[in-house]
Amino acid sequence: MVNFAEVKEKEFKALVSLLDDSDYEVVKHVEAKILSLGDTVIPALEEEWETNFNPIVQNRIEELIHTVQFGTLRNRLVAWKESDHQDLLEGLWILATYQYPDLEISELNEFLDGVYSEIEGQIDKEQNPYDQVKTLNSVLFGKMKFGPNTKNFHSPGNSMINMVVQTKKGNPISLCAVYLLVAIRLELPVYGVNLPNLFVLTYKSADTQFYINAFNRGLIFSRSDIENYVAQLNLNPLEQFFEPCSNVDIIIRSLRNLIVSFEKLGDNEKVDEIKELMDSLSQDDLLA
Repeated sequence: MVNFAEVKEKEFKALVSLLDDSDYEVVKHVEAKILSLGDTVIPALEEEWETNFNPIVQNRIEELIHTVQFGTLRNRLVAWKESDHQDLLEGLWILATYQYPDLEISELNEFLDGVYSEIEGQIDKEQNPYDQVKTLNSVLFGKMKFGPNTKNFHSPGNSMINMVVQTKKGNPISLCAVYLLVAIRLELPVYGVNLPNLFVLTYKSADTQFYINAFNRGLIFSRSDIENYVAQLNLNPLEQFFEPCSNVDIIIRSLRNLIVSFEKLGDNEKVDEIKELMDSLSQDDLLA
């Protein structure tokens, strides 16, 4: 791949000027040349968009920027999956850059650090696990007023961690994700659980296990409650309905929610792109 720095400014401007050429093959060749420069070309494309008042050129620049950003996102997601740690916050940040490409992960870390500072002195490691969770519930759902976005349940923003943090509203998995990220900082043994049609959390230590519904203000429930729920759906009680899932599972579940969101909006192009991101994670056996 040629780096943008290796392309002279005049040569780049000449390429951009050909984006409205009447010959389709010329345009495709120019676009391929620009795309070959990778994400280093984005600032120059943005500058050209601001100074070029040809609507055809502006539209093609927008498409080029999106194509480059999407490719970067996909590559980041694959690298994240192949990494040893598969940090949950990083995965959620990568997903959010689909809609918010300028989002910095430091913004999310700053928020989580603030929540941790708010609650760390209130939770005693020797405290009863149920009381630990109740304290966390009181901060997130009481003081900070996180809650379900029931009015706009299928909004794509419900799957974007930055928007959930900003609006304090989300869907089951995004609220669970915020809860889980805070629990990780507090070193609590809390994990995601991939239930059909619902995502919940489990507090699982050597001698204690119970479940938490972040979409219902941290409601605590038991294994038998899950058994009853699964029975009502006429499904076999698979072990995965009761045990922690991986961070890859969480990101894929979030991507599936995004597909539904964009299908509701009739945005087929974004549906196809999110499906491509799911395919890049190469897992086909997760719940819808």
